[in-house]
Amino acid sequence: MGLKRGWFMFRNILVPFLNILILVSIALFLIPPSIISRYLGPESGALGLLIAAVVGSITLIPGFISYPIAKGLITQGASYAVVATFMTTLMMVGVVTLPLEIKYFGKRVAITRNLLNFAAAVIIGLVVGMVL
Repeated sequence: MGLKRGWFMFRNILVPFLNILILVSIALFLIPPSIISRYLGPESGALGLLIAAVVGSITLIPGFISYPIAKGLITQGASYAVVATFMTTLMMVGVVTLPLEIKYFGKRVAITRNLLNFAAAVIIGLVVGMVL
């Protein structure tokens, strides 16, 4: 019973996982490294952090998929600060899930949580940028 249930759970995760990886791979292939480097690279500054924070906040991707995406972004020329900001907002801020959070936690708590996590993600990205 346990093995059958485990296979069922794995199969349910595998299809979305592969779909997201395929879409991200296609996007990273189509977008030239020069564009990624310009907007998300070390010279992008605050604009790069802002782009990463906003995209990470509105994207609904499971955490375990973010690591291959981060590797691809770094390989294409994105800075560590930008990737850290993207991954942190991806996991801590949920614009897509905000209506559900409001339903269960209330509007004030949900919005406050997301705003504080957004600010924390930007700070984490800046610290990573200073360290690496």
